[in-house]
Amino acid sequence: TFNEVDMGRLLETRTRQRSAMAERHGLTPGITAFFIRAAVGALKAFPRLNAELDGDEILLKHYYDIGVAVGAEEGLVVPVLRDADRLSVVEIERAVQALAKKAELGSLGLEELRGGTFTVTNGGVFGSLLSTPILNPPQVGILGLHRIQERPVVREGSLVARPMMYLALSYDHRIVDGREAVQFLVRVKELIEDPERLLLEG
Repeated sequence: TFNEVDMGRLLETRTRQRSAMAERHGLTPGITAFFIRAAVGALKAFPRLNAELDGDEILLKHYYDIGVAVGAEEGLVVPVLRDADRLSVVEIERAVQALAKKAELGSLGLEELRGGTFTVTNGGVFGSLLSTPILNPPQVGILGLHRIQERPVVREGSLVARPMMYLALSYDHRIVDGREAVQFLVRVKELIEDPERLLLEG
């Protein structure tokens, strides 16, 4: 299922706080870090997307180990960010950077690659405008991010240019139905379009 998100407020918030974050934390969180936080917030509301099918049983997981697709020399790998629900956006960014560095050096261990409950992948860094991400079994959901593109949209009856991103959610229909998938993606969209709420509730 697909949706699109207006990235304007998030980009403005990120730009406004860039200097303070860099001074306080030594880094500025990337877009993926905010989406990981939003995904955790949506997973709490729609827990079947954080589940696993074990034979005929559905295992609902009440922890949030988020796989993050990162580029390595041999291709994409998906290291796992443990207990992402306990991390701030800055802490998520720091952890993602560390995992990406390990992937680049080829030093990821097996424990860092297994056990994820849900995955976020950002094809936008490679220029992708829209794609359908492939599930990472035994996970039942994966959120695909894409390139931010300024597009004409209607706001309050006027045509304006806004920085828009297409979102894609692939899911295992044996566990997650279409309504739940759509609502999950809408929740992600709502959180990203309201950055203050995202930082508080995500």
